[in-house]
Amino acid sequence: MKLLFLGDIMGRSGRAAVKTHLARLREAWKLDFIVINGENATNGAGLSGAHAKELLEAGADCITLGDHAFDQKDMLSFITTEPRVLRPLNFAKGAPGAGARVFEATRGRKVLVTQILGQVFMKRAYEDPFGQVEQVLKTNILGGSVHASLVDVHCEATSEKMAMGHWCDGRASMVVGTHTHVPTGDAMILPGGTAYLTDAGMCGDYHSVIGMEKAEPMRRFVTGMVKGRFTPANEEATLSGLYVETDDRTGKATSVVPVRQGGRLSQSGPAG
Repeated sequence: MKLLFLGDIMGRSGRAAVKTHLARLREAWKLDFIVINGENATNGAGLSGAHAKELLEAGADCITLGDHAFDQKDMLSFITTEPRVLRPLNFAKGAPGAGARVFEATRGRKVLVTQILGQVFMKRAYEDPFGQVEQVLKTNILGGSVHASLVDVHCEATSEKMAMGHWCDGRASMVVGTHTHVPTGDAMILPGGTAYLTDAGMCGDYHSVIGMEKAEPMRRFVTGMVKGRFTPANEEATLSGLYVETDDRTGKATSVVPVRQGGRLSQSGPAG
């Protein structure tokens, strides 16, 4: 199976890049299933129902969220009506929506998608991510009830993301980090057959400070003073993420390639 994961969609420029490139990539790379993180798609703070519809219509098969899952209040109700949008598995007890779901990809093949929030350096004390993921992977056996599985680990610490990758090794097709908006260079297949990347980066304007217009973040770093709000940078965005091919029999990764399409970063991705 050919899977594509795209990192945090950042504001209007990130949404525009998805609408510009995604259909072309699906055709050129013969993609079977596409997951994107929509955590910052609405003005850099959460995801609205209207923007979720835009991303789904552009070609996403599933949208994951993050710690800003419900910054846009209409998502509280929207997520209960749209199964293709997932909030983090350990967001909060009683949170609407689901944190894991099995989807149908091409040729009837089953794909598990789940997202988990980390605990290190995060603003809230989320429930144990390792125990939560364990239950989902035990219920949905790779190479058994599902043909492929994807874990989006949304957190600050690279060490926590790496630990989750090794925790899931051999039991998930891919584990990919989100949240920090900077693509890392450690794409690999772990010993048990799980594709791994510490952070997919953002789908946004990289002439920025992690997707925000530079002036206000720089002012705060230099002076320690707040003058205005952060606003997303809106020049041409780069689609950043991870392309993974899996073996249908085992569900394990056979190929892993970082993706950088459009904007300021170097172009990369699978041949085709």
